Amino acid sequence: MKTLYAHRGMSSLAPENTLSAFKLCVDHQVHWFECDIDILHDGTIVVSHDSTLDRCTDRSGSLFELKRQALDSIDAGSWFSDEFIGERIPTLDQLIDLMNQYRLNANIEIKSCDSNADAARDLLSGLDKALERLDSQVEYIISSFNPMLLAEFKKIRPQARVACLFETHTLNDDWHVIMQWVGAEFIHPQNQGLTREQVQMFKAHGYKVNVWTVNAKDRANQLFNWGVDGIFTDVAQSFPKGRRMVGKGGAK
Repeated sequence: MKTLYAHRGMSSLAPENTLSAFKLCVDHQVHWFECDIDILHDGTIVVSHDSTLDRCTDRSGSLFELKRQALDSIDAGSWFSDEFIGERIPTLDQLIDLMNQYRLNANIEIKSCDSNADAARDLLSGLDKALERLDSQVEYIISSFNPMLLAEFKKIRPQARVACLFETHTLNDDWHVIMQWVGAEFIHPQNQGLTREQVQMFKAHGYKVNVWTVNAKDRANQLFNWGVDGIFTDVAQSFPKGRRMVGKGGAK
């Protein structure tokens, strides 16, 4: 059985990385979603992919410069459609509450936090604290493109399952050294250019493989037939029965 991850929630049906996008996973029987977290100037951890507000809100400027109270006046939904006017940037606490309420599992990606090292440390410690509130039956994976942050988080929370993210051009011969250094259980390579031989190599080293971002069913089935464990997709609703798919003949 293979796992389907709704990339930034049901991001083709609702504004990405919002509570609405995550809640739609329930309607479409998708039990895992992916999201991104970063930190504000006052230490509040929020769900956001970008370090700026420009693309997905009605504001512009740096995300990090915000404080918690500013979130109540920022519209993170109207850029997508009028249906989502008034949607807010979620906090990590709201995300944990939603996961507990709907029994949704999440791949939480730690952004590199390009503001400063102290903020990055606060992001890791705040994430560790928030996960203490997660119900025991709810699952999570912590991922990042930054292996230094992942390795540090693994020290803070050794029981966490972590995943190293790789772009095609960063997947070099030392990939397995990075995985070992971090203590990662998962490798998350980019879809573009990924080969059967690479997948077999990852699996031979004992790692689970989740590929981003896969929106075509034929490519998804090819990857699953190669032995990939899961895919991240923007169109989870287009795959029957959400997360559960099998190779050797297509989606079931």
